[in-house]
Amino acid sequence: MPFPPRLLSLVAFLAIAIKASALLAQSPASPQQAVATVHPLATDAALAAFADGGNAIDAAIAAALTLGIADSHNSGIGGGCFILIHAANGTLTAIDGREMAPATASRDMYIINGKLDEKASKTGSLASAVPGALAAYDLALKKHGRKSLADLLTPAADLAERGFPIDEVFARKLASVKADLASFPASAAIFLKPDGSPLNKGDTLIQTDLAKTYRAIASNGPDWFYKGPFAQQTEAWMKANGGITTAADFAAYQPEPRTPIKVRYRNHDIVCMPPPSSGGVHVAQILQIMEHFPIATLPAADRVHLITEAMKLAFADRAHWLGDPAFAKVPRGLVDPEYAASLAKQIDPKKAADVKGHGFPPRWEGDIFGKHTTHLSTADTEGNWVALTQTINTAFGSKVVIPGTGVLLNNEMDDFSIQPGVPNAFKLIGAEANAVAAGKRPLSSMSPTLVLLDGRPILTVGAAGGPTIITQTLLAISNIIDHGMKPAEALAAPRFHHQWAPAELKIESAFGPETLKTLSNQGHTLSESPGFGACQAILWDPQSAKLLPAHDPRVPGKAAVR
Repeated sequence: MPFPPRLLSLVAFLAIAIKASALLAQSPASPQQAVATVHPLATDAALAAFADGGNAIDAAIAAALTLGIADSHNSGIGGGCFILIHAANGTLTAIDGREMAPATASRDMYIINGKLDEKASKTGSLASAVPGALAAYDLALKKHGRKSLADLLTPAADLAERGFPIDEVFARKLASVKADLASFPASAAIFLKPDGSPLNKGDTLIQTDLAKTYRAIASNGPDWFYKGPFAQQTEAWMKANGGITTAADFAAYQPEPRTPIKVRYRNHDIVCMPPPSSGGVHVAQILQIMEHFPIATLPAADRVHLITEAMKLAFADRAHWLGDPAFAKVPRGLVDPEYAASLAKQIDPKKAADVKGHGFPPRWEGDIFGKHTTHLSTADTEGNWVALTQTINTAFGSKVVIPGTGVLLNNEMDDFSIQPGVPNAFKLIGAEANAVAAGKRPLSSMSPTLVLLDGRPILTVGAAGGPTIITQTLLAISNIIDHGMKPAEALAAPRFHHQWAPAELKIESAFGPETLKTLSNQGHTLSESPGFGACQAILWDPQSAKLLPAHDPRVPGKAAVR
């Protein structure tokens, strides 16, 4: 049973009041800009954009383009993104740069010779959807930036051309997929040595063709990519290798402006991405369930248990209801406070429940949303705040580099339910709402999120790591709001994750044996982990009147303020 509101911590509410008062009373002594990414080169690119007169939007796109070079196993212009922006004028903007299925894609396209080919959605010519990241970057800059796309592409192209030493994470992921990369000559030529072995930590990665592509886009605009040579080269390769993506598919792509989701959590406004992000919906849903419990005052095991039960209920809903709103009726009631209250009542504070399936949110029949990953956060004290999450899906995407371009294509088709009930690479199950269809955008866990207090942004946060993106993001928010942590502490705190199916609680061993034993006794099936995820955040700290950026300590990265 949820705890009555009167039992919620008075201390927590007093802390919120004090924070609000301080926020309104203080302003920075001088302008500040902050950035947090998973790679020092991307953070440096954002700082350079700031130093050259850019704002947080320019800095975010500079970092994103650089990550497509220095962190190309996770993201790039061959993939997609979601961008959430609070502009200095108070405008909230959500840009959907999610990939889109080709025009001839179909529900049963992975039934090959009468049998489901699960690898075809992950590797090779049938794995890629039409990339959307570049179009989304361009739209963000045109709406709220000071720089042009060309301004930010040129320094990134210089980096690709001169090269950089790869880090341990890049080298490890490269080694894990070397056999698949070897199947595609253009990919092997970039990422493997002449003897077929992968580059090692410290080896220099040079991407001459990708530099040429960046410069061609800088000179000719995104149409070079979507309506010109790149689209034509991609079609030619697809036709020669059994793919279905055409130049017409690229020409048809448009980034979609979306209306952000906004819900309340302990006197804060939580601003999230709407579908086809499932992350925004379920970060909002889980937080609203959590509001019915005194999270800040609970012992660790009880806190983990209650939040885990909320995660299970939300992920059961995700499996049934979520999909591209242009194709599936995704109920707005999933983020209705009354629905969250009804779910909270189903939670036993001391015993794990066997969640059989999805719930029925209010007005589910009619009130619907309108038609390996990396996250970065930027902010400036003018009031521009950005949460940007981008991906090509699993490590090195489809493993396909289009010859002569250096562009590594995504394998986002695996984020569809390639057959309802069949788990994807992250063991997520989907239903008809997320089945493959021509022109459809696959469901995503990407969860870029902004938090406002009294109408002003105080936090930008998001994560990488498949479905754990959702739970990492909401735990970071809870650590900051419920427990008063600063971002570095919030991101370092132990994590846990439950996605309903499979029925296991993924949990970091740092919680300690006593907590783990209690959770096991409560009926949870534990899957211990030394650590998972990669979360980035920036907090406005009213006490110091400063921006506090933080990167996840589990992975290389860099957070900086100027």
